[in-house]
Amino acid sequence: MAGSVLLMAVSAPAVLTAAAAIKAETPGSVIFVHDRIGENGKKIRVYKFRSMHSGAENLEASLNDDQLEAFYREYKLKDDPRVTKSGRFLRRSYFDEIPQLINILKGDMSLVGPRPVTEEELELYSDEERTRLLSARPGLTGYWQVFGKKRATYQNGERIRMELFYADHASVILDAIILMFTPAAVLDSLIKRR
Repeated sequence: MAGSVLLMAVSAPAVLTAAAAIKAETPGSVIFVHDRIGENGKKIRVYKFRSMHSGAENLEASLNDDQLEAFYREYKLKDDPRVTKSGRFLRRSYFDEIPQLINILKGDMSLVGPRPVTEEELELYSDEERTRLLSARPGLTGYWQVFGKKRATYQNGERIRMELFYADHASVILDAIILMFTPAAVLDSLIKRR
């Protein structure tokens, strides 16, 4: 919680700039709220900066058949047509997730942990795997995001393996390592997607 408060204070000017950019580009709320599954199966509402056009959650109206198929394989799209110009930068820099500091203050999330999943994503885990995954509080950053986001997918099973590795081995030392490597992962994402 202390880390969350510190990050909120440090990022305040950038938060205001991001909010202004989102408002200037498209109508609608600056913050997007999405239902996810948290620790012990608790339903939580996760906050993000809106990086898509308004109404983008209506998948059938926003995506063609090939895009829908790809989305339902990984629950994300590489070149998502719903993403705005400012949203592309927010996602590349992971700055779209800064509002999740509020989730941390509420106790729904932690700085480090598995990503909070949707009910649909949870179906990709076996019953035993779900129990293990949901034993850990979801995080703003995590083992999967830092060490395998580009290559570890649901389709090849690596994302599930990495999320479960964290859930099974969570510790202060592992969290410190993940936090130490998070800035490098963000920088790598920014450089490779220019």
